[in-house]
Order: sequence, then C-alpha cells, then structure tokens
Amino acid sequence: MGKNNILTQSTVLAMVLTAAIMVKEVTSLTICQIDINDMQKCRPAVTGINPPPPVSECCVVVRSANLECFCRFKFYLPILGIDPSKVAALVAKCGVIAIPPSCRV
Repeated sequence: MGKNNILTQSTVLAMVLTAAIMVKEVTSLTICQIDINDMQKCRPAVTGINPPPPVSECCVVVRSANLECFCRFKFYLPILGIDPSKVAALVAKCGVIAIPPSCRV
C-alpha cells in the first residue's frame, strides 16, 4: 500500500509541475519583442468602428516592438477582428515614424 501511495503522489506532483510549466510558458510568450499580454493594452485602439486613442502603456508597447517582424503577421489581423489600417494609425499616434516597407498597407 505504501508503494502505491508514493506512486500516486509522485504522479500528481509531476502533473502539477507540468501544468505550472505550461502556464508559465503561455503567460510569457513573446512575439516580435512584444509580450502577448502587453498586446492587449492596444486592442481597444485598433478595434471597433471609432476606436479611442491609445493609452500611454500601449504606445510603450508599440515603440518597443520589432515592427519588421510584426508586419509579417499583418495578413492575420482581420481574422482577429483587427483592421490593419487602424494598426497603421495606432503606430503613427504613438509617434513611430520609421515604418518598415513591409508594414505599408
């Protein structure tokens, strides 16, 4: 009975550690030098009919982004409900003037 109890505890511990590692990886996913959680700070400024101006935290994210890398994904934006022209406007509103050629709509 003791061996089964130790085996069960070891299995549960392994499952918990695996889950913790998976959660940590997902919450710290970075794309083009932007943490995916930080991208959410900009979502209101690029969605909807008349989006509000970006908040300062969003502009910090935009200015730290690798736009050359990020623009490779521009064709997927409509799938996410994001208008690419609103992203271009967001970048300009955040004061980024060096736009890579691959980003131009």
